[in-house]
Amino acid sequence: MSNAIVFTHKDLIERSKQGDTKTQYKLYALYVEAMFNVCMRMVKIKEDAEDILQESFIEAFKNLNNFRYESTFGAWLKRIVINKSINHLKLKKLPLITIENDNYSIQNNTEEHQDNHLNFDVNRIKKGITLLPQGYQTIINLYLIEGYDHVEISEVLGINTSTSKSQYHRAKKKLIEIMHQL
Repeated sequence: MSNAIVFTHKDLIERSKQGDTKTQYKLYALYVEAMFNVCMRMVKIKEDAEDILQESFIEAFKNLNNFRYESTFGAWLKRIVINKSINHLKLKKLPLITIENDNYSIQNNTEEHQDNHLNFDVNRIKKGITLLPQGYQTIINLYLIEGYDHVEISEVLGINTSTSKSQYHRAKKKLIEIMHQL
């Protein structure tokens, strides 16, 4: 049994592919708010997010003929937005926190189990994420909010999959510590 992708805006996409600027604007209007939120979660600075958003839509419309309905248009566009955001962060040289000098051990941590039962509201979690170092924020946003898996994150950021996983676990641990302080 295959999952069929529902293409709710196929007519708009096809007319946009033909260069209909009014239809392109309609498509833009349907996705601009959601994509701006993606940009803001990634780069945190409104002006940078606005620039990235515009660049993303320009690239999307320029490459619309490459859209083959292998995913939804929103997912395809979101990928462009996230890649542009990550490239922006790389240009600003906002590093991921290195893990080379840290020691790790695998243990049955009952404190972590207890943390899973804490009741954190969404606004507190969002605030907690903003208090994380930028590298941790990037991993948390890509994994938890944008739904990327560690293989995708490693490809996008140019890091090892194991680095993505360890960064995510460290970011989650740090977020829990911050949540206890809020």
